[in-house]
Amino acid sequence: MPQLIPVTTARIGEHLPLLDLLPATAPISWVRNGEGLVGWGVHASTVVSGKDRFAKARTWWHQQLETFSISNSVHGSGTGPVLFTSFSFDRNEESVLVIPQVVVGQKGTNSWITWIGDQPQPALPESPPLLSTSTFTFGEGSLSSAEWMKRVADAVARVSTTAVEKVVLARDLIATSDSTIDPRPILKTLAAEYPTTWTFAVDGLVGATPELLVRLSRGMVTSRVLAGTISKTGEDEKDLALAASLARSSKDLEEHEYAVRSVANALDPFCSSTNVPESPYVLHLANVMHLATDVTGALIESKQHIDAFSLLQALHPSAAVCGTPRNIAFDIIDEIEGMNRGRYAGPVGWIDASGDGELGIALRTGQITDRGIRIFAGCGIVAASTPEKELEESAAKMIPMRSALHG
Repeated sequence: MPQLIPVTTARIGEHLPLLDLLPATAPISWVRNGEGLVGWGVHASTVVSGKDRFAKARTWWHQQLETFSISNSVHGSGTGPVLFTSFSFDRNEESVLVIPQVVVGQKGTNSWITWIGDQPQPALPESPPLLSTSTFTFGEGSLSSAEWMKRVADAVARVSTTAVEKVVLARDLIATSDSTIDPRPILKTLAAEYPTTWTFAVDGLVGATPELLVRLSRGMVTSRVLAGTISKTGEDEKDLALAASLARSSKDLEEHEYAVRSVANALDPFCSSTNVPESPYVLHLANVMHLATDVTGALIESKQHIDAFSLLQALHPSAAVCGTPRNIAFDIIDEIEGMNRGRYAGPVGWIDASGDGELGIALRTGQITDRGIRIFAGCGIVAASTPEKELEESAAKMIPMRSALHG
C-alpha cells in the first residue's frame, strides 16, 4: 500500500493581508472583504470536460483525498485540503482543477495554514511583495461593437418570436501588455475597489464577481442571484433615484424574475425547505447597481450525500448567464454569440474535503496569457432590450477589469 501524503492544518497568528501573501507565479485566490482563501504551489491539477464534468471533478477530488493523511486542528469549512476549481461555461471546453501545495485562510478572527507534504510549516512573507505593473493596449474582441449589436437585435427578435424568454449574450475585448502580466496588482486593485465582491484567481482566470452561485456549509445552501443592471453616476442623490428606477423597471424585474426562478427550481429537489424573497433588493457596487436576491435552503437529510458538485450540476448554467429556458437559450448562444467564452461565466471557487464550498460565477473577469488578457461582459436580452442600451451596459460591466489593468 503506498504511503499516505501528510496534509496539515494549523492555526496562525497575525499575518499579512491575504493577497499580500501571493507569489507572482500562478496565484490562487478567493477573497472578499479581507476574508477567504489564497493558495500557491501545485500539488496536483487536471482538466475535465463533457456533460459529466462535475461528476468527473468529484471523482478526481475523492481519488486525491484517498492519498492524504489529514491532520486538522482547526476544523470548519475551508480547512484541511482544498480543491480550487474554474469550470468552463460550455461543457465541451476544458475546466481546470487545482490542489495548491499551500493554502492560507482567514475568517473573522481565525487564521490558518494548510500545507501538503512532510516538510515543516511554510514561512509566510513578513512584508508586502514588490509588484510589477504593465502598460496595456486595448483592441477589439471577437466581434466589433457594431457586429455585437446586430447579434443583440437577433436575440431580441428570437425572444419575440420563439419560446425563449431571455438570452444572455457576452462580448469580449483583448488587451495586450508591454511585459509579462503579474496578476497580483490586478487582484489588489479589484479587492480595494470592489471589497464586497469575491476576488478570484485560478489558472490565469482573474476577476471580482458579485454573484455567488452557491455556498454550501453544514447543510445550508445559499445562492445570490444578480440580474438587472444600471450604471452609477457617482452622485449620491442621482444614484438613489436610479436605484429606485431600477427597482421599478419592468424590463429589469422581468429579467431578474427569470434568474431567480431558475435558481430556486434547481435547488428545490435538494432542499427540505427554501426561502425565496418576494422582491429583490438593489446591490450597490462602485460602478453599477444590480437587482439582487439571496435564495437560501436547508439540504434534505438523506443517505445520499449532497455536496457542492451535486449543486453545481443542477445550477449551472443559471438564467443569469444563459437565459430561460436554459436549453433553448444555450442553443441560441451557441448559434449567434460568435465567440468562445472559455471559463468566463462558469463556476469558480473552492470545495473542501467534506464537500462544502463557495463558488461564484466568473464575472467581471479576465483570462491572462503571457502578455495578453481577454476581458468579458454579458447582458440579459429580453423582449424590451435595445442593442444600444445593452452595449452601454456591457461597457459598464467591463469597467472593473479595465480600471484594474490601469491600476
